Amino acid sequence: HVLLEKPIAPSAEGCRTIVDAVTKAGVLFAVCHVLRYTSYTRHIKDLVTSGRIGDVVNIQRLEPVGYWHQVHSYVRGNWRRESESSPMLLAKCCHDLDWIRHITGSPCTSVQSFGTLKHFRAEEKPKNAASRCLDCAVEQQCPYSARKIYLGRVARGETGWPVDILTADVDERNVTEALRTGPYGRCVYDCDNDVVDNQVVNMLFEGGRTASLTMTAFTEARHRNTRIFGTRGELEGDGRTIKHFDFLTDSWTTIDTDTPSLPALGGHGGGDYGLMYTFVEAVAKGDQTLLLSGPRESLETHLMVFAAERSRRENRVVTIEEMST
Repeated sequence: HVLLEKPIAPSAEGCRTIVDAVTKAGVLFAVCHVLRYTSYTRHIKDLVTSGRIGDVVNIQRLEPVGYWHQVHSYVRGNWRRESESSPMLLAKCCHDLDWIRHITGSPCTSVQSFGTLKHFRAEEKPKNAASRCLDCAVEQQCPYSARKIYLGRVARGETGWPVDILTADVDERNVTEALRTGPYGRCVYDCDNDVVDNQVVNMLFEGGRTASLTMTAFTEARHRNTRIFGTRGELEGDGRTIKHFDFLTDSWTTIDTDTPSLPALGGHGGGDYGLMYTFVEAVAKGDQTLLLSGPRESLETHLMVFAAERSRRENRVVTIEEMST
């Protein structure tokens, strides 16, 4: 049996090969799309499937990566180059396209996408800026300063992620040395990054439903925001709180989905624990249906990502069917 971290593979061909293999072997298979397993998602899915907002017509999804998270992971860090990891959409947002597919309950038929590396490039480098933040005369005016992002956290007593990526022994001296010599001390306008810092994806689903995803670096790092529009109402959510507006009664209802009873296993809003618990239960009972997505649906949502990337590069609408062979 296989529990596989996302993405399944960095190419559509690799994804198809893996899914064909586990299907042929007849083993249980789940991808770590942990957002499906949160209390928040369960509440939204229940509201949608119960008909509380009628038929879903459109979903708007915002992935607010966060200005410092973008430069940590996707400008200075391990996911900055497509050739060394994957496109930004696959690395960060395959969760989101999978989540949208889960909520709509319908297969996606076609995708359109635009995305650019708008800001974190040499042309945007301020005058008199140095190649490293510790040597930079204008560093104090830069929101992306490595000194601010990392040493600022150390000064506040924060020694976990992202600071612990720089050094195993987090203190001011070790972090300073890492910024002086390692990749995380580089100017964000003087790195070798090539992944996009903003991208939009439009999707068409069977039955005429539509959806859009916006991924942007230029936000406070916070939970994903979602709006779901139905024929009898709408939902707004921020990863914890859901607001439901009913067209019939013209009234709002607020639902708090927080799960404070799981602080040690609360990663991704409790989704990490939910996925692990469900997978173990599925293996114990030999029941693939306990898992919230099987190999074919996981393949479909990955193909949505690859279709979006093809659309972005080729400036055209791409069907999921053409990605399936």
